[in-house]
Amino acid sequence: MSDGLYDGGLFGADVEERSKAQLAANAPLAVRMRPRSLDEVVGQGHLLGPGAPLRRLVEGAAPASVMLYGPPGTGKTTLATLVSQATGRRFVALSALSAGVKEVREVINDARRRLGRSGEATVLFIDEVHRFSKTQQDALLGAVEDRIVLLVAATTENPFFSVVSPLLSRSLVLQLKSLTDEDVREVVRRAVTDERGLNGSPTLSPEAEEHLVRLAGGDARRALTALEAAAESAASTGAEVIDLATLEATVDKAAVRYDRDGDQHYDVISAFIKSIRGSDVDATLHYLARMIEAGEDPRFIARRLVVHASEDVGMADPTAIQVCVAAAQAVQLIGMPEARINLAQAAIHLATAPKSNSTIVAIDSALADVRKGAAGTVPAHLRDGHYAGAKKLGNAQGYRYPHDVPEGVVTQQYPPDDLIGRDYYTPTTRGNERALSERVPKLRKLIRGQE
Repeated sequence: MSDGLYDGGLFGADVEERSKAQLAANAPLAVRMRPRSLDEVVGQGHLLGPGAPLRRLVEGAAPASVMLYGPPGTGKTTLATLVSQATGRRFVALSALSAGVKEVREVINDARRRLGRSGEATVLFIDEVHRFSKTQQDALLGAVEDRIVLLVAATTENPFFSVVSPLLSRSLVLQLKSLTDEDVREVVRRAVTDERGLNGSPTLSPEAEEHLVRLAGGDARRALTALEAAAESAASTGAEVIDLATLEATVDKAAVRYDRDGDQHYDVISAFIKSIRGSDVDATLHYLARMIEAGEDPRFIARRLVVHASEDVGMADPTAIQVCVAAAQAVQLIGMPEARINLAQAAIHLATAPKSNSTIVAIDSALADVRKGAAGTVPAHLRDGHYAGAKKLGNAQGYRYPHDVPEGVVTQQYPPDDLIGRDYYTPTTRGNERALSERVPKLRKLIRGQE
């Protein structure tokens, strides 16, 4: 034969090697630059230091199934591959998006045969394990417990929310952290110069590099994907340098770390609320922007604002609740993206308002007493007297009508006997509550008949 791969006497293994080389050359940049050893792994020093559990696992010691939990582009697939290479383990990858119970059992049965026949261990890598159903996860339990397979599961969601407890208890949960800007910069520079990457052509201008690192948001894969697209764009025009304009034309939107069903959702809303409570208006707007950009339900944001208008501002600024309710109504009437302005106005109002938690402290204190049984009988003069026979029961007899006196306040018992003198509301001296901090004690003295 004289054409194709057979020219020059390439047969058998040589053909296979040539095919592999061609496939590797055509692979995405992020795949070509995947670390081949621990020395090439960037970041995750807390898991890869001397004696650290992941380093020991990759180096072939102390085999254990692991859950690699962390944001995209932090090296979960890479580390799983390196684990499989330790002591020559066989590597099988399944995606939770496409694999079912049948595929999982086939891999386990094959792993059992190989282990019994030749002693060859199998690393089963399951990407996005949080997408597996409970039944699919349960199918792994026996094989993981008996070490028929060494499970390396990757998830971008908190496994304590999304993975069944029996599987968690049989696995070591390791949290990968987002790469720092310097980590991403190192990955990008290596890709520009390495022969597996751009091999120095084209190069990357300092301004473009800085922009690329910022847009990556700690995601190495995103950085390399953007770099590859920009390199192709530069090559199409014959440019030898990827400048800022070329990069901006290729990618113009930063990655946003957020998942609406997992811990990032709770972490960001928690930071948003705590920034409001702490009166940091700039941080408040930052977290609001992250939620909006990530597609968070604006009704959820509006509901939280309404809650915290009373919880964290309360009587220090009674207009806060009005502003937040109006913003919630605007979300319903107008919708996004315009309602972002209403949400921002409400968030700014709360963040810059004087703060008081006296409202939530007051109601929770009253609830605590009621739950402990401190309810008591409603005083007779406060009971309803509008029905036949009420007068005979003594209801509403002796009630003093406050509007009958010039001050509009009369000395009279209002709480049950057991709760006389019990104070729930303690106004602060911030904002509108400054006046209440003087008025409330005077009202109590007058109502209770105290000098």
